[in-house]
Amino acid sequence: MNRSKQYLIDDLSMHESWRLFKIMSEIVDGFETLSEIGPAVSMFGSARVKPEDPIYQQTEEMARELVKAGFSVITGGGPGLMEAGNKGAFEAGGESIGLHIHLPLEQDANTYLTHRSDYRYFFIRKLMFIKYALAYVALPGGFGTLDELAEALVLIQTKRIKPFPIVLFGTEFWSGLVDWFRNQLVTDKYAHEDDLDLFIVTDDIKEAVAHIKRHVII
Repeated sequence: MNRSKQYLIDDLSMHESWRLFKIMSEIVDGFETLSEIGPAVSMFGSARVKPEDPIYQQTEEMARELVKAGFSVITGGGPGLMEAGNKGAFEAGGESIGLHIHLPLEQDANTYLTHRSDYRYFFIRKLMFIKYALAYVALPGGFGTLDELAEALVLIQTKRIKPFPIVLFGTEFWSGLVDWFRNQLVTDKYAHEDDLDLFIVTDDIKEAVAHIKRHVII
């Protein structure tokens, strides 16, 4: 039985009160692992993208540019665009951090990590993404990417954290969602027009990195 499946079985059989100790232990481990990293940018995206895909190559390039600009790179530590982000950072000589989640069907950690932190609980992993990032880059992805993006947007919107730059990379992928934000959320008054200023949408790596540098002092 692989380690991820065993973690899930152990967790389901754990008494609720004892699970609290496991949660606290995971938070402490995350804090200890990540507390020494330099100023970082969290990059999110699909685990299913192959290295020959142009967006994989663009993600790798963006990570290299972020390292050149003085940033570490944090990803989910898995395959696909997470691997691309870690690969670009690692090969550029920067800190390449993977927040690896244990799942029953996927995923193995990629091999381009200088720091690795392991999690059973998504909510603790999202805490680490937020706590140790000065900016977010959301790349094309699925429900997990949307979850991580929404977490950042709502925390900034409600002023639970200080605002930081958010880049949605890939205009073709993100334009439908942004149009829905504008035409549904803003029009129906579920969000303010100003909330759309919490992020930028671009296909330009240099613009993305410049936007982050402009809003982050390191």
